[in-house]
Amino acid sequence: MITVNNVSLRFGDRKLFEDINIKFTSGNCYGLIGANGAGKSTFLKILSGELESQTGHVQMTPGERLAVLKQDHFQYEDYDVLNVVIMGHGRLYEVMQEKNAIYMKPDFSDEDGIKAAELEGEFAELNGWEAESEAAVLLKGLGIEESLHSKKMAELSGSEKVKVLLAQALFGKPDVLLLDEPTNHLDLKATQWLEEFLIQFENTVIVVSHDRHFLNKVCTNIADLDFGKIEVYVGNYDFWYESSQLALKMAQEANKKKEEKIKDLQNFVARFSANASKSKQATSRKKLLDKITLDDIKPSSRRYPYVHFTPEREIGNDLLRVEGLSKTVDGVKILDNISFTMNRDDKIAFVGNNEIAITTLFKILMGEMEPDSGSFKWGVTTSQAYFPRDNSSYFENCELSLVDWLRQFSPQDQSESFLRGFLGRMLFSGEEALKHANVLSGGEKVRCMLSKMMLSGANVLILDDPTNHLDLESITALNNGLMNFKGSIMFTSHDHQFVQSIANRIMEITPKGLVDKQTTFDEFLANDALQKQIEGMYN
Repeated sequence: MITVNNVSLRFGDRKLFEDINIKFTSGNCYGLIGANGAGKSTFLKILSGELESQTGHVQMTPGERLAVLKQDHFQYEDYDVLNVVIMGHGRLYEVMQEKNAIYMKPDFSDEDGIKAAELEGEFAELNGWEAESEAAVLLKGLGIEESLHSKKMAELSGSEKVKVLLAQALFGKPDVLLLDEPTNHLDLKATQWLEEFLIQFENTVIVVSHDRHFLNKVCTNIADLDFGKIEVYVGNYDFWYESSQLALKMAQEANKKKEEKIKDLQNFVARFSANASKSKQATSRKKLLDKITLDDIKPSSRRYPYVHFTPEREIGNDLLRVEGLSKTVDGVKILDNISFTMNRDDKIAFVGNNEIAITTLFKILMGEMEPDSGSFKWGVTTSQAYFPRDNSSYFENCELSLVDWLRQFSPQDQSESFLRGFLGRMLFSGEEALKHANVLSGGEKVRCMLSKMMLSGANVLILDDPTNHLDLESITALNNGLMNFKGSIMFTSHDHQFVQSIANRIMEITPKGLVDKQTTFDEFLANDALQKQIEGMYN
């Protein structure tokens, strides 16, 4: 257990936290959520001891061990992969080093023998004899093959290093586990493995993530950082989101009878009571949910952008025909004879790890790259809007204010009032609308690009990983906007819930051809025969 007492932190005049009191108990996984800049990562650093609060203190149960997902991917370049994982248990690794150093001494004395015996006893108590096999299991689960276990970290790719550091944090069954964006750079299989690991994990987990599906799968509680305080709610992210929206609605409709509000709450809790991410905790969670009262749920201060795409004209039946597209880049064949027809109302998600192939296909379809062979043809009733994976060319060296930047893409109405109103709905209000385009953060650039697309009136949207850089609020708003879009979509995203809730057709570009299924994402993943077929197309 980890206890936070009266913790406060300020940076200059800005208050991040004030008098936070909270207990994180064993057996629970807490999803720490909050708007960008609210201080989620900073709070994890206070919990880990990396950063000191200005008031209050953090206390762990004596004798318990805390593990943290490291963020410096180049910290262990000269160490073997397996040893880096075992370093996750600091004392065990120290004992191993001390023990090995004694045995390597050329003048081994009686005192050395006594010390070695003591270390051997402690080594056994710390489960040292199972350390290498446990580390290997963690690595393999995350997709690091055995052939890499004895290599130096410097020999691994960036995504492989991320997985090794995650295995390091998970190693040795820590009593408290702190994870800051653990699914970043993980492929689908590694993410699914991590979900199952955390569902079975019996100690305390505190996790920050922008992946709603991940939070829904693993979290038993949500710790909401808002108004400089942290409120803990029973349930997963969807439960928190729905309850906060319900509370906001209740606050806005204060004239309604309380009995009606209580009925709304009872219906709401009933829908979520059976939604447990850990089956063994379903009964206890239902009891807690049943005790929720009107006073237990509070409106959130979160601000959600307004994302709404309105096509200027309806699409005809002739949408897009792709025939035999092939493309080689730097001597590597990226696309090989890709053919498909896009139909009216298709919302196609491109999935899999071949991101270069997806981006290449999208660039070809938008006329930014020429294929080596093959052809494609858009229907005469279509108009396209494109969200590129790399949007830097739109903002680099651009000293226009956001109002003037957006004016370039607003053919219908270029008035100051219209543009400011539009930017305000995308959370650029007041002086924010006068910021220079070249100083925007990653998330702000994405919101600008989405604004550009909304102004286009296109009836076909092509989005290359639009959820990257966005906070949970913006992802939710974009998700809802695309679900309500009346045109057709091609997109890719690492956000499971985003793909599942939008797509009605799934495509995966493999080295041996295109897999194309009219289905949802979850059904696509659950089709074992199909997944085996796809795996064979990569080998």
